[in-house]
Amino acid sequence: MSSEVQSLEVSYFVYMTEDEERIRAALVSLLGAQLQEERQEAEGHFGNKIVWVRLRAVGEEASAALAMIVSRMSQEERRAVLGDLGASLDEHNALYIRLSKQAVVARGDAVLAPSDPVRVRVKPRAHLMKGDPARFYSRLLEVPTG
Repeated sequence: MSSEVQSLEVSYFVYMTEDEERIRAALVSLLGAQLQEERQEAEGHFGNKIVWVRLRAVGEEASAALAMIVSRMSQEERRAVLGDLGASLDEHNALYIRLSKQAVVARGDAVLAPSDPVRVRVKPRAHLMKGDPARFYSRLLEVPTG
């Protein structure tokens, strides 16, 4: 059976004051694997180095990484994602989740956060998403419906 998740993309910024290796190690632990990495370096307003990092997985590797993230989320966090589903989906029903980079690095937890996030984009296989996106994501996030 093919994976219900077509791809998973994780992106984040590393600022000059942060330990890039510590962040990378925390994300490997969170995702359960070292994913394909793309990097871009830039210069901040005051000349500080900023690195944008994107990790990408497809198919079964994407499903496994999502399952690892979900396993580190509390039931309340999962319900919060579903409660805000309308604002978290794009026109192709890809789900966007913003996790606290600090919680991932400090405790390995997947906690929602609006600022300095680790951004997660879950792209479903459209032909496998039958009907309501809320039901589909409830199943992926292991949140009981009804």
